[in-house]
Amino acid sequence: MRRTLALTAALAATTFLVACGGDDDDTAADTTTAAAAQAADLGAVKSYLLDHTARLNADVTRLREDAEAYYALAEAADFDYAKLLAGSREEVAAAVKRLQADFVAANPAYEEMEGVVAGVPSLADFDVIIDAGGDKSDPENAVPFSVKTPAGKTFEQPGNYNFLVETAVYGTEERFQAKGVRADLDGDGEVRFGEAVPDADFLVAAARDFEKTTKELDTAAKAWTPTMQDALTALVVMTPTMSEYFEAWKNSRFIAGSKATESAFVAASRLQDIEDILGGLVVIYDNIEPQIAEEDPAQAEQTGAALDELLAFVEKVRDEEKGGKRFTAEEAETLGTDAQEQAEAIAGQVSQAAGKLNIELEEG
Repeated sequence: MRRTLALTAALAATTFLVACGGDDDDTAADTTTAAAAQAADLGAVKSYLLDHTARLNADVTRLREDAEAYYALAEAADFDYAKLLAGSREEVAAAVKRLQADFVAANPAYEEMEGVVAGVPSLADFDVIIDAGGDKSDPENAVPFSVKTPAGKTFEQPGNYNFLVETAVYGTEERFQAKGVRADLDGDGEVRFGEAVPDADFLVAAARDFEKTTKELDTAAKAWTPTMQDALTALVVMTPTMSEYFEAWKNSRFIAGSKATESAFVAASRLQDIEDILGGLVVIYDNIEPQIAEEDPAQAEQTGAALDELLAFVEKVRDEEKGGKRFTAEEAETLGTDAQEQAEAIAGQVSQAAGKLNIELEEG
């Protein structure tokens, strides 16, 4: 919903600029400007996307293979998880650690390209499925799939694949955990964060489906021909989403600790995701800045600098957190408001550039 509202506002700004931009005598010039912009070489953006879809494919394939190995362990114990821990506790602990490492590798492979995937209407459905969609409790934003397990159980619209895998392997979503067993993987009598005994039946099904989806994304990415319209739309849609990301950070364990209401964003701080997303948006802008500069060099430079400043702002906060600073919920809200204001200004500038280039932004 936030992304739709951002695009609606940007479209309104673009419409205003086009309406005020000149008379009918300018039609030929506008057509020439738009044609020149659309002819821009955006091969670097596509290469960036394909590098990441290949990376994600490799990471998720490894995840699926490790999920299969974990499933085999559980199957050997007849899916009796108490028996499994009694006889193979160390093997289970090692398997869960591998799965967690797989997720930690796969997550940035997606987040770094999310600005392209989620921002381009022809690819945006993959973002809902992989990273942004909710569960069936939120029908408007729920994922369009269910997970059917080898045992025949169906999890209806359970959430996006990153959420499913992360919460299953870190033990933060009870419905994806094995029943009737405590996840004491080191045998010390305590269950600490990161100790989990995922339901192997669910996990392997989710991992198989996740792998299938990443392959489909790779195929769609290879077929995609990027345009200035795509690039401008992605920037306008994805840049002004800072407040929702900072809200998720505020509600995560990195701010709220044991009182966190977010069961996801536990493997890495949400700030890392924001940094990754903005890094991808910088790549997009760097490749279209020359076309914007042909119409308005000063604005092109200003927008590029503003986007770099927003990325630097997030990196600074992230570095402080990595260095041991514990932010409060109030500080997270203030930082989110500051980031959102910067992001909205950038989106407005990109929208203005679209108007000057006579390029109509796409609606998702």
